[in-house]
Amino acid sequence: MQGFAGEMTRVRRLGALVVVLAAALVAAPAAHAQQSFHQNAMIFVHGFVGSGAQFESQKMRFMSNGYPDGWIEVVDYDSTFATESRQQVFARIDQLVAELKQRTGRPKVDVLGHSLGTSVMQDYLNSSSARAANVEHYVNIDGFEADAPPGGVATLAVWAGRGEPGRRVEGATNVTIPNQTHVQTATSWESFVEYHKFFTGRIPAHDIVPDVGPITIAGRALLFPQNRALPLGATLEMWPVDAATGHRAGTAPTARIALDQTGNFGPVRVEPGTRYEFALLRPGIATLHYYYEPFVRSDHLLRLPYSDAVEALVQRSERHVSGLVLRYKELWGDQGPESDVVSLNGTNVCAPAICPAEKEVNALFFYDRGMDGRTDLSAPDPAFSTLPFISGADVFLPAARPPSGTVTASLRSRGAGPERILRFPNFPSTAEGAVLQFNDFEHPLGATTPGATGGSGCLPRRLRVRGRGIGPARLGRRQRALAGRYRAIIRSGRFTHFCVRGGGRLITRTRRRRIDFVATTARGHRRRGRRPGRRVRHGISGTTRIRRGLMAGRRQGRGRVVYGVRRGRIRFIAVVPFRQTAHERRLVRRLQAAGLLRVRG
Repeated sequence: MQGFAGEMTRVRRLGALVVVLAAALVAAPAAHAQQSFHQNAMIFVHGFVGSGAQFESQKMRFMSNGYPDGWIEVVDYDSTFATESRQQVFARIDQLVAELKQRTGRPKVDVLGHSLGTSVMQDYLNSSSARAANVEHYVNIDGFEADAPPGGVATLAVWAGRGEPGRRVEGATNVTIPNQTHVQTATSWESFVEYHKFFTGRIPAHDIVPDVGPITIAGRALLFPQNRALPLGATLEMWPVDAATGHRAGTAPTARIALDQTGNFGPVRVEPGTRYEFALLRPGIATLHYYYEPFVRSDHLLRLPYSDAVEALVQRSERHVSGLVLRYKELWGDQGPESDVVSLNGTNVCAPAICPAEKEVNALFFYDRGMDGRTDLSAPDPAFSTLPFISGADVFLPAARPPSGTVTASLRSRGAGPERILRFPNFPSTAEGAVLQFNDFEHPLGATTPGATGGSGCLPRRLRVRGRGIGPARLGRRQRALAGRYRAIIRSGRFTHFCVRGGGRLITRTRRRRIDFVATTARGHRRRGRRPGRRVRHGISGTTRIRRGLMAGRRQGRGRVVYGVRRGRIRFIAVVPFRQTAHERRLVRRLQAAGLLRVRG
């Protein structure tokens, strides 16, 4: 797809499919205003057959750089315009703009449009001077070319380096992101840097910063591609999952939600580093099981797509497994060393014929075509290959009822990224399927499988905090010794987060491969009775106040114990070299980078 003409071709193509299968197609919580934050709220308008999920990682990046949750919204709309018109979409944008202006107390908002969404926004901003007056900044992401910024609004145009050269919006700031494709340009870190600079005038300080402690997730279950809620009667169950087997880890779900006419669910509290299954139950219709990489911070843009029409294209039997691999960054299978490797039980299914870069594959279906018990990757599935951004592979994965085995799906991005793994039970495709969503970013990483980062166990529930370190994590000790024994949940830059039995995390930072910072949020890690979670009424005796909510004890050898306190409770305990506490700003930046202190906007 190149530009608006390509989008219209795709609209007509999928529109024909919708007509043919019409009989099969059934037609986020507000945050409290933070007046101390001085940037506009923003709205993301997705492209053809897209959804708000394509802004999921970018929202986490904006929040990691100080944006409140309620400042970032998306518009899910029917990009085929089969169930709503452009004018109806415009009316919903009007309503959301008004809500955000009231919520934030600011006179304007910022807007980003991707692909077909740039055509929608071009028409919206040109339709009325009053509409244009409500928008301070507009970002055109790899979509509609124009002779002038729409509505006279200050415009940034971001283009995919692998797209058609020479595209531009006249009078706008035009930036091309090298070696990136269409959807990747909406979701990548490199694009985020350009968005952030355009909105704030500053280069962002952080990529995605992991949350510490419990986090929440929320989103919508919706029909693809109309982005309408499922018919009433659908139920969503969330189950914790054993990372080693993909099977459910408990006897009861974490949450069970009867979906209403909006399709919305959450927020639901989850634990960082834990894997979850989302089971979408519809009476008399196949159940889909959705699997994500472990959540690294609160995420309220989950989208669980379900298409009766697309599901009807899958051949089903009790003998084989069917499913979908999804990533909002194109899968390349024909780019030599730059190709993505997507393996199912050890077989790379992202073959050159299945995932050519020019197909811009975001969704890869797999099942045993012909039900012959064989895998054939010499050509894509003929039904799926006609659809935009979608491909299909003939893959035989044996099933059992009840499922007794495990299917292992792994992804190594662009030939160089770390291997990431999702596992799920070998459900028969007759009445069940799996949707495997991999992150469109590489770092920070979610929890890996046991042994993938060296150690397989979590740190003990109870550890002693001293001036030289926390338990086995001691200042000056080689990180390799710790990583070889205990399991890393997240690695981001020089920081490594380790799991702790009973909850919480132990976080280290290295300098020249040796630990020069260690912190904990685990309630069993103590120093003289002081531990994370404990209430402190009148400060902490024997400490010096560094700044509000941050206190340090006396020097003990080379180290010093630092306490983070918020709302009258100890939130974390850190042990740092004495020299670090002599520079308040440097220490604060380090605690922010570790995810222990919030980044202030």
